[in-house]
Amino acid sequence: MRWAAQGVDVDDGALPGLQRIGFVRSVRTPQFDGITFHEVLCKSALNKVPEVSMVPFKYTVNGYRGCSHACRYCFARPTHEYLDLDPGDDFDTQVVVKTNVVEVLRRELSRRSWGRETVALGTNTDPYQRAEGRYALMPGIIGALAESGTPFSILTKGTLLRRDLPAIAAAAAEVPVSLSISLAIGDADLQRQLEPGTPTPHARLQLISAIRAAGLGCHVMVAPVLPYLTDSREHLDMLLGQIAEAGATGVTVFGLHLRGSTRGWFMSWLATAYPELVAPYRRLYRHGAYLPEEYRAELRQRAAPLVARHGLNGDDRRFSRPTTPQPAATPQALQETLF
Repeated sequence: MRWAAQGVDVDDGALPGLQRIGFVRSVRTPQFDGITFHEVLCKSALNKVPEVSMVPFKYTVNGYRGCSHACRYCFARPTHEYLDLDPGDDFDTQVVVKTNVVEVLRRELSRRSWGRETVALGTNTDPYQRAEGRYALMPGIIGALAESGTPFSILTKGTLLRRDLPAIAAAAAEVPVSLSISLAIGDADLQRQLEPGTPTPHARLQLISAIRAAGLGCHVMVAPVLPYLTDSREHLDMLLGQIAEAGATGVTVFGLHLRGSTRGWFMSWLATAYPELVAPYRRLYRHGAYLPEEYRAELRQRAAPLVARHGLNGDDRRFSRPTTPQPAATPQALQETLF
């Protein structure tokens, strides 16, 4: 039998790193060619965000580790090293699935100590990546949060979110809900190079329109902006115009950061695709993971009038119902938690 080698009691050579996080089995199927799913049983679902992060939420839930979106710049790549997996191809193709995350989340939300604080979904790896089509964790997560009276936000590049729009709209009638779509590259050819596993820009624009048609607000993260590739006034103007036409209620714009092993993975791609930009990038990031303040200031000055002209100065908290005011996140903290 094709499935016989995927039983729990089969020695399939799982790495020690996976054993540390409740490994059950590895699954490969023809429908997801090139991707291995490592199913694990998690001990906790709610992750508390360190207070120093200064973001407008205190808790996150991530049903997956690793991401088939395969974005060259993804900040979460170094997290795979903890599992004894590499942050490059393994991050894109070896996806960890917390199969019991809904059960554990419901248990944690039922505790008397739970304060019903905002929970963010999609701050590490995308909750609507391809794996969600197989495991369907999000309907249960959304239901658990709404039923417990817990506000939540979702950030995604995945058009699979359309499947859950009725459930999200129903949840928004009970608790504050925030939806954000990540769309930073308007050029379809460049997008395929940098984000080979993601839906096209056009598909994400259609998703924005679908969210608005469902009566929900939709913020767009125009991030990360890539120096010398997507930071021109012409590109930003074109992309922001399309986002506005799709019906978005606001945008956030900030530049690329390259932290840890993500830097080497991105720079190796850059050396192949745009070798003339390697030296300029090394100069920009010579002092660390973040762009220098001078560049960030120039990007703000370039983007701000375009954002205003396209009417995209929406409330950055983006909740569909009023919620308790929270401190604004710093650009660096946003980069560390959202991408």
